[in-house]
This record gives sequence, C-alpha cells and structure tokens, in this order.
Amino acid sequence: MAGNADDIWILGITMTKFGKHADRDVVDLASEAVQGALADAGVTMADIGIIGAGSLMNASAGVGQQVQKQVGQTGIPVYNVANACATGATALRTAIMGVKSGEAEFGLAFGVEKLAGAGLLGGGGQAKKDSNTWEPKGRFGAVAPVDGRIGTDTMPGVFAQIGMEYARRYDSPSSRADFDLFARISEKNHAHSTLNPLAAYSKRFTLDEIKNDVMIAYPNTRPMCSANCDGAAAAVVTSGERLKSLSKEQQKRAIKVSASILTSDPYDLGCQVLPNVNTLTRNAAKQAYELAGVGPEDLDLVELHDCFATAELVHYDNLGLCEPGGAAEFFNSGATWRDGTTPVNVSGGLQSKGHPIAATGIANIWEVCHHLRGEAGDRQIEGAKVGLAHVIGLGSACGVHILEAAA
Repeated sequence: MAGNADDIWILGITMTKFGKHADRDVVDLASEAVQGALADAGVTMADIGIIGAGSLMNASAGVGQQVQKQVGQTGIPVYNVANACATGATALRTAIMGVKSGEAEFGLAFGVEKLAGAGLLGGGGQAKKDSNTWEPKGRFGAVAPVDGRIGTDTMPGVFAQIGMEYARRYDSPSSRADFDLFARISEKNHAHSTLNPLAAYSKRFTLDEIKNDVMIAYPNTRPMCSANCDGAAAAVVTSGERLKSLSKEQQKRAIKVSASILTSDPYDLGCQVLPNVNTLTRNAAKQAYELAGVGPEDLDLVELHDCFATAELVHYDNLGLCEPGGAAEFFNSGATWRDGTTPVNVSGGLQSKGHPIAATGIANIWEVCHHLRGEAGDRQIEGAKVGLAHVIGLGSACGVHILEAAA
C-alpha cells in the first residue's frame, strides 16, 4: 500500500440498482446500500465512528437515525445533510472530515432518494418499470420571473441556456456546439449505459430518436435529460494509518481519496439571483488538481454531472479536460467515448444511469472506484489508475473527488 498515514481511503462502496422501486421505501434502499458498503469494506457497524447521511427529501426527517435503527444503532454522531445534487458528495466529505480529524477510525456515508414519479424537480422524466422507456414528469422549461442573468430557475431552463451561451461564445467552424452535437453527447451516454446493469435503463438510442423526441428546453430533448428515479449508494472510509492494520486484500482493493473538494458560488456582481455553475466547478477542479498533485491529462476516466447534455459539454471545459472554448472540438475528437483518451460517463451518466439526487454523488464515485479496482466488468477501462468524480447542484454546490488506485 502506498501513501501517507494521514491519507483517506475508500475501503468499501456500493450502490443499489437505480430505477423504480415501488415496493421499497427510503430506509429499505439506504439500508441495502449501507450493508453492501460494510460488507465490501470487511467491517461492521460496530467499527463505524461517524455517519454522513444524505437525502434531499428526507434529511429533516433524520434519515441517518432511521437507517441506524435498521442496520445498527450504536450511539455515534450522525450528520443529516442536504445540499442539492451535491448531497451525496457532501455526506461523503462529512465522513472524510470526521476520519481526517481523528474523531473516528472508520466513517460511513450514504445518499438515498425516492424520486420515481416526482414532478417537482423539473427533470427530464422518470424511468418506467421496464427500465427502457421514459415517462415525462416535472415542470419542463417553466420560466421564472426574469430577474436573473439567465432568466429561469428550473434545471432544464438553466442548463439549456448555459449550454447555448457557451455555444454562442465559442462558435467557429472548427469548434461548433449545435443541436446535433448536444444530441451526440446523449447518444454516447446511452450507448455506454448498455454495459451497466445497475442503470435505471440501458437502451441505446439512435441519433434521430434523440433529436426527434419531446423537446424539454432547447436544445435538450427528453433523452438528453437526467431521469428522476429511486436509488441509494454508500461508502466506508478510513485513514491510511488504520488501513495499514487491515488485511492485504482490504489494502489491495482500497481506493485513495487524493482530493475531496466542495465549493459554492463566489461573489459575482452580475449573477446574484441564479447560480454560476461554471465558476464553482472551475474553482473546485483547480483545488482538487492542486491537492492531488495531478492534472486533467492524468485522468483515466471521468464521471461528471451530465444532468443535461448541455451540462456535460460545458463541464469538459470547466474541469479542464480541454482548452478553454474547446469543448466541442474535444468531444468531436472521440476522446469522451469509453475507447477514447478521456472516457466520460462510462456508467451512462445521469441521462441513463438515473439521478436519485442524494445518491448520485456517491454513485459517481462508485463507478470510478470499480474501474480503479479492475472490477467494472464489460465496461472496464483497462489500466485505469486515476479518476475524477464531479457533481453540481443548483443552489449552489459543487463536489469534486480525485481517486487513485492502490499501488
């Protein structure tokens, strides 16, 4: 095992299948994820010293304590967190800070949500029970009072306009972001999803099917939007010092957290009403690269927050995966496909894997961890050693984690 005693390592991690779980509640789903993470780590609830419990819809109800009653009520501190789409990443960071401070030897984090059928999120839809079809839900593209720089406070409207703003700013014959390009980003993610058995649905769409589906907020059609669904994910973390005392197998499968960063919007005179999803991501990525001692060129895969196809494009740039203004050219090079130089959203992303909000931040990390362990099955990125997981929530919050395989 490489690394220092004060390093943080993911010892165990799991996610449930995302989709529609009509016969299971939030506690059921979270308990499954927690028990899976504990088993994967080779520890029990008796070893856990702190819990970060994430649920956007259930944090105020004490979801962490509810889950404790199912999996082991040991009197340890529980932090119930809600931080928009960065809720899961925030829960994980809470557990990491608890371990890093020396308060606990092992920390547990989970994120859970039941959103199948929810109409309040303004998302692209929900996965039906057969996992291969869509059912539209939400306030698609509804316009808020035009008192912000962007002019809408719903997710489809915000991210549609952010994508179009980027397209206009960097428009050129060699680097043009248009409707066809945004649809091809979605085509990639749906193709990747066919190899992910835990995705909410795993149907490959043709480009024409994507472009001719229901328009939600131009240029994002329904398959280009994340799907509201049910699901949970959980992780167990420990320190480098504690890891040294564990078995060789546990050390071999542990994944180093080289950076765990959480940011919010900086002051911006021109946009105090609506979030600036670009700047806080850029700031998070810069801090993460500096802390981890790596650069974008070192990444073997990236799981980024593609809540909409337009979001994926701008985050290529925000995460430094390409030159400023070069996101369209970067995508057109084929780099982001799973056989490209920088595979992005090999899981299928939020557009296919689904987006049970609080679970997403940890689920993105789950995907990266499994490639770094060499356990990703048919979608394995061979030789993967370093990966990045990114989530962003309107509100605003951005989480970036850089992960490395044990040497």
